[in-house]
Amino acid sequence: MSAVDLITIPSGEFLMGETPGDRFANDTERPRHWVQIPTFRLGRFPVTVAEFQAFRPEHSPNQPSNLPVTNVSWTDAVAYCDWLGNRMDLPLRLPTEAEWEYAARSNQIAIYPWGDEISPELANYRNAEDGSRVGPGHPTPAGKYPPNAFGLFDLAGNVAEWIQDDWCTDYHGAPNDGSARKLSGTNAPVRVLRGGAWDYLPRLLRCSWRDSYPEASARDNLGFRIAASLD
Repeated sequence: MSAVDLITIPSGEFLMGETPGDRFANDTERPRHWVQIPTFRLGRFPVTVAEFQAFRPEHSPNQPSNLPVTNVSWTDAVAYCDWLGNRMDLPLRLPTEAEWEYAARSNQIAIYPWGDEISPELANYRNAEDGSRVGPGHPTPAGKYPPNAFGLFDLAGNVAEWIQDDWCTDYHGAPNDGSARKLSGTNAPVRVLRGGAWDYLPRLLRCSWRDSYPEASARDNLGFRIAASLD
């Protein structure tokens, strides 16, 4: 398992946003809109503790090496992509929001990366919608749960993932070419999160779910994975 383990995601067009029949869809996921995605590459796994420690050896000294790295800000994640990209002579970056959702859906119209139903055997989340405890209550090793149809692991649950885009409260005016959405004149950028985490409810692990944090935030349920344009 390595941060350089990148899967080529084929180009395609998809409907981004709320999934038909999803009772938890909300206005942040609307309007549903067509997006054209060029071929790109995406990390098979979220970046792990061991991989990030190659960049910053002092980070998370007591965490198992095969867990997804957490307590990293958006700026930390970007710095890691730049560092690793220089070592690989490859322009690495965070995925755009459209790329992430396209990869999570993997040519399916479903609520979750694998289908419309969720269970503790499919993803790491702590509580069911009725509040009952069903998950381990902490991060689990990257790759423990089944991959989606593109061969990507941990897109739902375990750790929420930093995304390249600036946060916008809906999709009005969103780009339709797969690029990141950037706002002009933002002094304290707030960035997009995707995928949900180990301490989230199932409704927050949906393919269309979106959230945000200030880019300087670092929490025990936030991580990231790397991406690269094909060219």
